[in-house]
Amino acid sequence: MDAQPVGAGHRKVTLLAGLGWMFDAMDIGLLSFVLVALAGEWGLSQGQVGAVISIGLFGMFVGAAASGVLADRYGRKAILMVTLLVYSVATGLTALAWGYGVLLLLRFVTGLGLGGELPVASTLVAEVSPAKQRGRMLVLLESFWAYGWILAALIGYLVIPEYGWRVAFLIGALPAFYVIILRRRLPESPRYLLRKGRHAEAREAAATLGIEYEGTGEEQRGGSSALGGGTGLGLLWSAPYARRTAMLWVLWFGMVFSYYGIFTWLPQILATSAGYGLVRSFEFVLLITLAQIPGYFSAAYLVERWGRKATLVVYLLGSAAAALTFGLRGLGADASGTELVLWGSLVSFFNLGAWGVLYGYTPELYPTDARGSGAGWAAGIGRTGGIAGPYLVGLMLGGGTFGPGAVFVVFAIVLLVIALNVLFLGEETMGRSLDDISAQASSRA
Repeated sequence: MDAQPVGAGHRKVTLLAGLGWMFDAMDIGLLSFVLVALAGEWGLSQGQVGAVISIGLFGMFVGAAASGVLADRYGRKAILMVTLLVYSVATGLTALAWGYGVLLLLRFVTGLGLGGELPVASTLVAEVSPAKQRGRMLVLLESFWAYGWILAALIGYLVIPEYGWRVAFLIGALPAFYVIILRRRLPESPRYLLRKGRHAEAREAAATLGIEYEGTGEEQRGGSSALGGGTGLGLLWSAPYARRTAMLWVLWFGMVFSYYGIFTWLPQILATSAGYGLVRSFEFVLLITLAQIPGYFSAAYLVERWGRKATLVVYLLGSAAAALTFGLRGLGADASGTELVLWGSLVSFFNLGAWGVLYGYTPELYPTDARGSGAGWAAGIGRTGGIAGPYLVGLMLGGGTFGPGAVFVVFAIVLLVIALNVLFLGEETMGRSLDDISAQASSRA
């Protein structure tokens, strides 16, 4: 599997998982646009808006941690389908919300599915990808996030002002039908099937990727159980993997803190604090969102040339500098719309490029038996940053003491800290097989 060239089967898995990723992003993005209209209709305070965002991210924390463990037990494909179904149905039900309390409950349930899908999808694609193209394929998988946010921005711009926020949530329920396609077309991870002793199924799954299975390799190597660290949290914090886990949890916390703090609040900040109004702010956010696409593709190009570590550090530093400039200059009283879009687009470019590398880097650092758990727990810990980030923005803006510029200074500092975290604690995985990366951790311990 590590030596195979990228073929039609690999592209199919990436596309199928990527479309699920896109729908996940569309759902999260929809909320940021819906809240602008909903806050005005229901008279919500800035703190209440922040709580709606944070309760969804708390659900994502629970969903990510649980889904990773469940994916290691029941398979990547099954949990991917379940999580997609959960968030789609819950989003559709949110269109019927009649009060603030019901809205909070449904956003928590939606978060369970949203947070659960992403680490499972990245784990699946990591396990089927050839070693020399794995980083690029995982960044391309993450690039579907941009398409989802663009869809959300288009729905926000075209649907919400004309038809209202309830129709937007009904549109968010449509991905539930995509589960039918996943059930029929998406293969299970052959690595997972081998570790479970399901060799006949592994042959069938590998055949869809153009790989002939000869009964050698990981099946005879022992995997994580041979490392003596068990599985789940026990393995993640055992001697071979503790440094990797610490680095990833700090990185994920800072990434989610900054991303959700910035992008879920951006339409609200532009429409209220910056005074651009509903439609104009949605136009700006749509333009800024488009910059995510070259961010992803440039990172996909560099990640197999510079490596994971160098690419991630550069993009994090670029994101920190862009956030600082956007807050102090792009949102300044005398700033033009062009300046706002320029600096906002640079934030989008660098931040989402870093996200692409992060989702590829995380599952590489753990063995098959705990890869879902490792990715899930890292993403789950990150969601605690997502709970704190949007809520902090609500408090800062709601109190009247701090403006949007001060908010972005905070995000710039956090991005700088996590860049240094990767620089000093991260390790390079470019071009290496997943087995070799796990074996190095064991030998170092």
